[in-house]
Amino acid sequence: MATEPQGAPAAQPLALLAAPQITSPKTTQTIMRDVLIALVPTMVASVALFGLRALAILAVSTASSVGFEYLWCRLRKLPNTATDLSAAVTGVLLACNLPSTIPLYMVVIGSFVAIIITKELFGGIGRNVANPAIVGRIFLAVAFPVAMTTFVPPHIIKSPIDIVSSATPLADAAAPLPHTELLVGMHMGVLGETSELAILVGLVYLLARRIITWHIPVTYVGTVCLLSLVTGNDVLSQAFSGGLLLGAVFMATDYTTSPATIRGKVVFALGCGIITCLIRFYGNLNEGVAYSILFMNMLVPHINALTPNTPVGGEKRKAKRGEAHE
Repeated sequence: MATEPQGAPAAQPLALLAAPQITSPKTTQTIMRDVLIALVPTMVASVALFGLRALAILAVSTASSVGFEYLWCRLRKLPNTATDLSAAVTGVLLACNLPSTIPLYMVVIGSFVAIIITKELFGGIGRNVANPAIVGRIFLAVAFPVAMTTFVPPHIIKSPIDIVSSATPLADAAAPLPHTELLVGMHMGVLGETSELAILVGLVYLLARRIITWHIPVTYVGTVCLLSLVTGNDVLSQAFSGGLLLGAVFMATDYTTSPATIRGKVVFALGCGIITCLIRFYGNLNEGVAYSILFMNMLVPHINALTPNTPVGGEKRKAKRGEAHE
């Protein structure tokens, strides 16, 4: 039997991958870490606006999401993926989609739906067909509509209203809020939707770190702004109200549930913008971001199939019949 000489270096495994082989120092953990860093301004703003209650929701949502993923891996005897920070990102995003008044046990239920049902039952990270945080939010909105639509004004402003229960805090067309208040977050809403300025800071960080590209956020928000202008709605109020920026920056850009090509990303974002406006302007709900992203998540495999990149060295167009053998 042939043996390797003593002291010889161990043989490296042969990588049988399709060309071109491009390596990158980025890993799932480093990408998710950057997303968490980008979410820090939004988290700080939510605590500043809604107090320690916001901090409690953020902590419970993140801890329960990570805990559910860890327990799933232990029960299934799978490698522990809780350390890749993807569950932590889901927990923070879910918390950002919740009002500060929601009971904490509902937060845990939302985390279970997001991690176990939406993510792990489909095979874990990279295999889920919808954004887990969005599914968790929609489930809670359907199961606990009163709790999900009960809002309080931020602590830093004085308001004669202590608590409001409504379909959404999206600005009333009859009495829109000043644009500066919408930008800073001086109004009622869920934790991560109020301070649009904090979300924009996170967007700049993600673009600078090349974690996302501009195509989905700009196309999504631009579509909503254009349709708002055409239909006679206040453009800035529609852009800075509700969960548009939060969804466009942090949830519509999810790697797993968004298209892989540039053309696909534009088509995906256009669809999100159109559906959001249809729901806002003509539906029974004033807010449609979560539902629009969920609907377009279902179409991502088809968008990828219809908008492929041209392979390196490949033909840019298919030959017509009769031309191939002239």
